[in-house]
Amino acid sequence: MKTKLFLGTQIIGGLLLLLFGLNGFLQFLQMPPANAQMTEFTTAVYKTGYIFPLMAVFEIVAAISFLTNKYAPLMAVLIMPFMLNAFLSHIFLDMDGIAPSGLIVVATIIVMIKNSETFLPVFKA
Repeated sequence: MKTKLFLGTQIIGGLLLLLFGLNGFLQFLQMPPANAQMTEFTTAVYKTGYIFPLMAVFEIVAAISFLTNKYAPLMAVLIMPFMLNAFLSHIFLDMDGIAPSGLIVVATIIVMIKNSETFLPVFKA
């Protein structure tokens, strides 16, 4: 039962990552209107020209990894900074739209917990 729950969460996280990663390139989802602070932040990040495309690529690669269960621990570590930043920006700037980023952060943490034995050597002195 526990294994099925972990795998189900990983698949849901993978599907959400794939959805938002593809949306980064195809722009098929309508984003909810944001307040002035979030709009200013998002505009500044967008103007860099590379962060949103890079994030979309990482989301798609992590999604494929989560869905195929290949290199999932590595991809969880690589996608976490992007997703944590999205989650925290919603917490501090605009609570609208926090649910998807929150779900992805929780799913990524669960993938990391599921594969905790992979991370044990990192914490040995």
